[in-house]
Amino acid sequence: MVKRVGSFRRKSRHKLKKNKALRGVIRIKDYFKNFNEGDKVYLKAEPSIQKGMYFPRFHGKVGHVIKKQGNCYKIQIKDGSKSKTLIVHPVHLRGV
Repeated sequence: MVKRVGSFRRKSRHKLKKNKALRGVIRIKDYFKNFNEGDKVYLKAEPSIQKGMYFPRFHGKVGHVIKKQGNCYKIQIKDGSKSKTLIVHPVHLRGV
């Protein structure tokens, strides 16, 4: 068996690419967004910040906020028939 080489960002060049018009400095209000428990959020990765990023398989999914944990939020999503919990930084979340 051949060992898989690379990190979780491997083979995700198109998925984690920013639009040309949106490249550059991140707005400070996106970095410090606030969400309440039960809010629906959309997972959209900010590729220039790797801290608090979720696994790329969940890109584009909608979940809801369970609670705040430090600077991040616990998000519950449905992956097929299973319910999964992710810890995501607010820069990677958009309100629905």
